[in-house]
Amino acid sequence: MLNSGRRVAMLVGAGALDATEEVMQVADTLGAGVAKALLGKAVVPDDVPYVTGSIGLLGTKPSWDLMQGADTLLMVGSGFPYSEFLPPIGQARGIQIDVSGRMLSIRYPMELALLGDSKQTLAELLPLLERKEDRSWQEKIVAAVEDWWKVMDSRAEPADVDRDGDRPRVRPQAVFAELSRQLPDRAVLSSDSGSAANWYARHIRMRTGMKGTLSGSLATMVPGMAYTIAAKFAYPDRVAVGTIGDGAMQMGGMAELITAAKYYRDWDDPRMVVVVLNNEDLNQVTWEQRAMAGDPKFDASQDLPYVPYAAFAELIGLRGIKVDRSAQLADAFEEAFAADRPVIVDVMTDPEEPPIPPHITFAQFEALTTSVLADPKEGVAGAVNAAREFAEGILPRR
Repeated sequence: MLNSGRRVAMLVGAGALDATEEVMQVADTLGAGVAKALLGKAVVPDDVPYVTGSIGLLGTKPSWDLMQGADTLLMVGSGFPYSEFLPPIGQARGIQIDVSGRMLSIRYPMELALLGDSKQTLAELLPLLERKEDRSWQEKIVAAVEDWWKVMDSRAEPADVDRDGDRPRVRPQAVFAELSRQLPDRAVLSSDSGSAANWYARHIRMRTGMKGTLSGSLATMVPGMAYTIAAKFAYPDRVAVGTIGDGAMQMGGMAELITAAKYYRDWDDPRMVVVVLNNEDLNQVTWEQRAMAGDPKFDASQDLPYVPYAAFAELIGLRGIKVDRSAQLADAFEEAFAADRPVIVDVMTDPEEPPIPPHITFAQFEALTTSVLADPKEGVAGAVNAAREFAEGILPRR
């Protein structure tokens, strides 16, 4: 099946985390593209040209296009549940490898289901594969990935906004792009749910040796801080990095900082950096209401009180760095990664930056635009930002 496929797409998940070399060998042999479920973000590094990045609502446009154009799907170690982002049923022949029999064929009608460890199964499969001489499919994928990173770089350009007069705002994409550039080797990353997960999925470029995790089913708030602290106990000699929204920080993250303050002296490397997106909004739900229901922001359920998280970190003996301008980001992360204790990087981010999905229908765009225009406070700005991101996704070279 794989040898006869002309347009092979691979989807890898957490079950393939120890099969990096085998995944890349299979993809190279088949001339395939590789998309990653969020729990499999560290399976293959993002500097591999045919790696399309994350898939799904928080994923990339190249991953969407990869699946929409594939005639063969090889799914390895993933329980990715959102089948609408896989190839249309009937278009592609499906092969799945999973160590758990109950996961086989429950997301997509697989023609062949293989029960086994990802690394061992791929190793046995490799000698049977024929190298494809026609590389046009993979070359198309590589070009799409190059365009996508241009779009991401464009969206991550610093652009500060004064929304409240006395509280400047930083574009969240710029935060994650700068963080990605400064991540230490072998860093262990965690993200909370919410809009932080969008920027983590799209703007963090995984390198070989890094690890990353978040709530695999999404919508589970607060685990970001717990995961980050757990990473320090599991890998006390590595730098742990958490990206967390202010809603999750107020629900439980601030209390867990006390845990870090209690134990950090016992860690071989005391560095733990937590980036807080301080936008005073339950941002993911705000944008979901706009895009899915066409409703303007409902302040009573979405607004959050302002909390000085950097000051709180200092209060309990940790390091706190407040950022309210893009120009401060580089120095803030450099200082954070050089610290001798856990650090909170408290960034005043813009809540009106829309986390546009990789594939948005015109109906969703219409609902989103109508809803933000109806918002008496930020409607026009939100509509302009949404239109900008929508256009950039269509015209990446412009």
